[in-house]
Amino acid sequence: TQNRRKKTLFCKRFTILIDWSFMGNSEDRQKRKNKMKEKITFEDFLKVDIRIGTIIEVNDFPNARKPAYQLKVDFGSLGVKNTSAQITDLYSKKDLINKQVSGIVNFKSKQIANFMSEFLILGVYNKENQVVLLQTSKLIKNGQQIL
Repeated sequence: TQNRRKKTLFCKRFTILIDWSFMGNSEDRQKRKNKMKEKITFEDFLKVDIRIGTIIEVNDFPNARKPAYQLKVDFGSLGVKNTSAQITDLYSKKDLINKQVSGIVNFKSKQIANFMSEFLILGVYNKENQVVLLQTSKLIKNGQQIL
């Protein structure tokens, strides 16, 4: 709300108004997302390890700030890895079981509430600002690297 976005600081000689609205609304954030990021080299790209895996378990994540699931994904020879995803708007738990997804598997683990996320599942925002998972069009062996 507007009250959370602005803060007034009082000093003996002047008043400072800090306006957080420069962060923008969701439309402004989307425009920033649509701009191309800084160019990288092919060697930089090769550092990102993107793999195909199959969701084998889905649980609710009640401790997450926003509605989310905890996912277990089988990445073949890389093993089973955990992540969380804010995808409850478009996907039921039943829809997700056995669905192949793509994920970045070489990020450092990250603590999210009481849960340790071991990879980043990949998706894209649709017009309604909901996450749509990136998937292959054909069945792929778990653990295969995306090139």
